[in-house]
Amino acid sequence: MLTPRRLIAAALAALAVAVITQDATGLAFFIGNNFEEAILWQAGSFFIGASTILFFLIFIAGVFGFLAKRRYAWLVGLVASVVSAILGMFIQAAVQGAVFSPEVFTGVFASLLSVNLIFVIAGSIATVTAGTAIWRAILGRGVATPTKVALVRAPAATLADGLVTHIKRKKVDLELADQQWDGYVAALNAAGWTTVEVEPRDDLADSVFIEDTVVMLGKLAVITNPGADSRKPEIEATESTLRELGVEIDRIVSPGALDGGDVLKVGKTIYVGRGGRTNGEGIRQLRAIAAKQDYTVVAVPVTKALHLKTAVTALPDGTVIGHPPLVDDQGVFDRFLPVPEAHGTAVVVLSPDTVLMSSAAPKSAELFRELGYRVITVDISEFEKLEGCVTCLSVRLR
Repeated sequence: MLTPRRLIAAALAALAVAVITQDATGLAFFIGNNFEEAILWQAGSFFIGASTILFFLIFIAGVFGFLAKRRYAWLVGLVASVVSAILGMFIQAAVQGAVFSPEVFTGVFASLLSVNLIFVIAGSIATVTAGTAIWRAILGRGVATPTKVALVRAPAATLADGLVTHIKRKKVDLELADQQWDGYVAALNAAGWTTVEVEPRDDLADSVFIEDTVVMLGKLAVITNPGADSRKPEIEATESTLRELGVEIDRIVSPGALDGGDVLKVGKTIYVGRGGRTNGEGIRQLRAIAAKQDYTVVAVPVTKALHLKTAVTALPDGTVIGHPPLVDDQGVFDRFLPVPEAHGTAVVVLSPDTVLMSSAAPKSAELFRELGYRVITVDISEFEKLEGCVTCLSVRLR
């Protein structure tokens, strides 16, 4: 979505990249020529055209959101720096009255390994550091606010290798998954939530499902101990981000195992699914921690779905919703409302009258609208192929 805030973010990020690249390149030539002052000014004049072009290219990248993720920013920075350096050289050649012969073209491209090499390196590094930091800070992906903060984590390049337990594995389209994740984050932002991005790791295939790494009990963050060994390293970056936000930390430790997706809070009652990823010792530890925060923990069996919140979640008024074929015991819940679709079980409560859910459950969405709720739908089909749902992709701090 093109907004004034995004334009400002893109412009300031581009300005920072262009200035840093210009100054770093000039300084490198200054040092490399025995600190001759004349060289400093000559280098500045020589690269000003390329730096100006770099500004516009990074600005365009920022407008279209390519500075949101560092793995994209590296490519953006490299391509933009190379294109800027080449066009800058052609501008210099034109100013000097050169005829555009094959020799000139050869010299221009050869400059990428000589006079323009430092410019390209500086531009690439400036984009992935200062450029992304400024863009994300202005758009709320790196600066937390006291209320309505949502932690998110970009999909790993190895997302397709994520664990699958209760459904048949399907081919995952990583590019589409990235687009859907961006749409999910945009929906949170549009609803007034500040998204803080936990540093992604491509070696952790399931790390986009950040909900499993932490359970929020009011202002207390309980770092989990995921039941799958391959997912245990995911908690490190989540904990680091929470500490940066000044959040109080407690934790589940071995032999206890607990996935955040097995924890459903309804008022002061916490339903915890006892299934393949969460064991009795994990529930016992959570019960002890939760009691100090005046919560009551109720353990429920989960055998028909990956997590409890794959089978049930709750509307803002506390009504538990679920798809009957996925629920072991509906009688556990004080108020239970069946939904007609498997993907209609999961909602993210964005406000007392608004929920976020998958677009794959239109009948369930209509049911919630008839109950007086504003329903925001997002396409998360690629994550649903890995038994994910809308709750899995964020952790809300209130």
